[in-house]
Amino acid sequence: MDFEQIVFTIISHAGNARSLCFEALKCAREGNILEAENHIKDASDELLEAHHIQTDMIQKEASGDKQEVTLLLMHAEDHLMTAILAKELITEMIEMYKVINNTKESSLNV
Repeated sequence: MDFEQIVFTIISHAGNARSLCFEALKCAREGNILEAENHIKDASDELLEAHHIQTDMIQKEASGDKQEVTLLLMHAEDHLMTAILAKELITEMIEMYKVINNTKESSLNV
């Protein structure tokens, strides 16, 4: 793959992960916690793919095969970092929805 294809692959995986995270949040809000957790797992898989590509690029650079830092590469890194952050925050929000749902269920059983 050439450099641009590699960068667009990172963007694609990061974008998929971000979309899956927000779909997970929607599911959790609707009470579908299992489905939300499945979306988070799928997002993690997408992020892992992007991270492997990123790690390969870092290893190549460390061995002397340097790439020019382009706006496109910075854009890909930005997408990856925001997707990682979205996953971390939304995972915590899903945990909050679990607590909220358990509290609601407990109050209904009283």
